[in-house]
Amino acid sequence: MKGIIARIEVQQGDITRVVTDCIVNAANSSLLGGGGVDGAIHRAGGPAILEDCRRIVARQGGCKTGEAVITTGGNLPARYVIHTVGPVWNGGTHGEPEKLANCYRNSLKLAVGNHCRSIAFPGISTGVYGYPKEEAAAIAVKTVVDFLTGNDSIDKVVFVCFDVEYYRYIRRELNL
Repeated sequence: MKGIIARIEVQQGDITRVVTDCIVNAANSSLLGGGGVDGAIHRAGGPAILEDCRRIVARQGGCKTGEAVITTGGNLPARYVIHTVGPVWNGGTHGEPEKLANCYRNSLKLAVGNHCRSIAFPGISTGVYGYPKEEAAAIAVKTVVDFLTGNDSIDKVVFVCFDVEYYRYIRRELNL
């Protein structure tokens, strides 16, 4: 476990400024931009990201909850953006935990498939989708640790926490 934790970083800040091979966007199913992290990534990354998203929408109709797609990073420091659609919190009895875990798992698989050695995650679904931050942090950390345990293709995972509350929950889950 110690070796796995050494491959994980926790930061509070702006994911659009993180230097990793790819960053993850907490997108909506249309992939055409929105608020929060999604809007910030589209604004900072420029039109190339939206152009790639439009091609994906034309080809497959968007992205379903728990799934992930990849685009260019545009003007971002990251080479790629992995867009994943988190679940809207509806009390936790409608498959939300598994759907959220799938966001992390499928994003990591897509990163490995595109030869990314480093990836940065926001707090998927913890904004307007209303997922309780404490529960979301537990799922995020468990899913990432489980993935890293069975895969050495990823050298670094960065949890980029927009707010101090989520930052504290992630650190607590990692025993930092």
